[in-house]
Amino acid sequence: MSSTLGAISRVGIVAKSHLKPATPHLVEIAAWLRQRHVETIFETATAALVSSSDGYRVAEKQALVNQVDMVVVLGGDGTLLSMADRIAAAGASIPILGVNFGSLGFLTEVTLPELYSSLESVLSGKARVEERMMLRSTAFRAETSVGDYLTLNDVVITKAARSRMIDLSVSVGDEFVTRVKADGLIVATPTGSTAYNLASGGPIVQPNVDALILTPIAPHTLTNRPIVIPASSAVRVQPLMESRDEVFVTFDGQAGFQLQAGDEIRVCRADHPLRLTRPSTRSYFEVLRQKLKWGER
Repeated sequence: MSSTLGAISRVGIVAKSHLKPATPHLVEIAAWLRQRHVETIFETATAALVSSSDGYRVAEKQALVNQVDMVVVLGGDGTLLSMADRIAAAGASIPILGVNFGSLGFLTEVTLPELYSSLESVLSGKARVEERMMLRSTAFRAETSVGDYLTLNDVVITKAARSRMIDLSVSVGDEFVTRVKADGLIVATPTGSTAYNLASGGPIVQPNVDALILTPIAPHTLTNRPIVIPASSAVRVQPLMESRDEVFVTFDGQAGFQLQAGDEIRVCRADHPLRLTRPSTRSYFEVLRQKLKWGER
């Protein structure tokens, strides 16, 4: 689903931690925005990369999302995910423009040569903004909530590196679906289908498809296959643990903790999507061909 942009008067800039090659671009972006009467606010760690950040406001990530109309991220997909989760947690609807300094970059799709034309299209209100479904996950221990998380890509329940494979009971709504014996399970959005889900043999799902993907990680039996379900479904995963089992849950690879026997993770579609600004020069399938060499022989 696409949406339109409102007026942009304040832009937050976030770079990957210690990304020295981004320094000259940070200075240039801030100067370019200032010339167009747009205020720049640097994220705190990003400001440390810029020796000439005097005259620009600085804010921590969580505070930043409430002070700007848009965020520009320079780095890889992990950097964008960390901001996406914070934007969702703040209940904000500001868009993100991701500039790729990573090796693959499905989310940080804009290349450096496209940066200023993309910014120009944003300020003129002509940019293409896609709404990407997010997940809301709640962890329960003894039927009491012990954490609430918002994610753009996936929720992953997995064993410790040197542990034996684990058993997971999976339900959709009130209906038991299956018992997965594997190294773990991924609950992914269509956006996250090209992340860990893809590496684990899950399907690529176009982002505008209203669906969730359940993908076992290295399942013990060939009958445990990935499945695509409606996004309106509520997924419940409970590890069936023995005393020596070590099971962890992670949310977009940004946060996580070790599970205990009887814990349950409940995952559903979040109330609000993320707004992702994309260059108008490439379709989703062009990105697949470019990033994955998809369909080539």
